[in-house]
Amino acid sequence: QVQLVESGGGSVQAGGSLRLSCIASGLTFSSKTVGWFRQAPGRERAFVVSMWSDGSTYYTDSVKGRFTISRDNDKNTVYLQMNSLKPEDTARYYCAARNPGIASRWDYWGQGAQVTVSS
Repeated sequence: QVQLVESGGGSVQAGGSLRLSCIASGLTFSSKTVGWFRQAPGRERAFVVSMWSDGSTYYTDSVKGRFTISRDNDKNTVYLQMNSLKPEDTARYYCAARNPGIASRWDYWGQGAQVTVSS
């Protein structure tokens, strides 16, 4: 059974940092496109960043220069380093994965990790 499990969420003050981790079982991240999404209260789930299997990345404009996605293939883990956090970053963050290909769907999702940024 495929499972993605996020950890590392918490509460920080504006300007602080957090690192989220996503550990996969039942699939291999190195052969997938992986990504992070977030959902704030009362809002739709929004794209944050994706990383293709070759390591190339794409970030939404609001997090460029502050967030960094990385992958440790030996540990089958994807990370999201979040620096210079802002109150508007407050959301539940979800790890996701999909098969390679431009037309593939995000078929695999974690349970989410809450990130709260206070000012």
